[in-house]
Amino acid sequence: MAAPQLTPSLLHTDATLPTLILGPSLGTSSLHLWGPAVPYLKEHFQLIAWDLPGHGESKASTEPFSMSELASSVITMVEALKTDRIIDDAQKLYYAGVSIGGATALQLAHDHPGTFAALAPICTAAKIGTPEGWNERAELVSTAGTPTMVVGSAQRWFAPGFIEKNPIVSTELLHNLQDADRFSYAHACGALAGYDLREELGNIKDPILAINGAQDQVCPPADAEFVAEHAPNAQAAVIDAVAHLAPAEDPVATAALLVDFFTAH
Repeated sequence: MAAPQLTPSLLHTDATLPTLILGPSLGTSSLHLWGPAVPYLKEHFQLIAWDLPGHGESKASTEPFSMSELASSVITMVEALKTDRIIDDAQKLYYAGVSIGGATALQLAHDHPGTFAALAPICTAAKIGTPEGWNERAELVSTAGTPTMVVGSAQRWFAPGFIEKNPIVSTELLHNLQDADRFSYAHACGALAGYDLREELGNIKDPILAINGAQDQVCPPADAEFVAEHAPNAQAAVIDAVAHLAPAEDPVATAALLVDFFTAH
């Protein structure tokens, strides 16, 4: 295993503002996932997103990686952005991520405490699914490619009626999935198969806001509540009209929760 190389997307640069690092969900590019929320966040934060290996702007991974290695790659990316003077050492850093990007939020808080002033895991959990389920999916996608995931993902990702009302946003996200590198997608599934922070939440001291969608069948609101109950500085919030991709489905509500929480820290 090895820490993958992540490519940042500079969604909004302004060195006078605190920096918010934005994490992706499995199968999406951060540009299309977070793009709808940018207008509601950019007055408050410099916005820098990252893509999973083989997704969006990031190169494909050549070998498996763990969630800890993925978190380390985020730290490496941030340090490189500091070296390039895109992030100032004096700036406050915040983090928000969706699904696997949200699991990365909890992993960052666990492995690299204090790096971020506050973090928001979105549409995620301290453990997602089962190792067997993720390993089966990894094998299927490695063999047959990411298009095998499109129909199931369309059902899981979006609340009922969203695709019909928002055809451009939903189509772009499903195209991201179709275009993702199948082996990198499988490596991310492998990382999730080995991910379980339920017993470690008590050791996570960073301020956490766990946000889940009321319509999410993958990570229901109970998963956010579990984080809030077991991590000492965590709280939970639910967005009613959202399933698994909150920033794309309800960018206004997602941004409002993030702005309120981060500006309080």
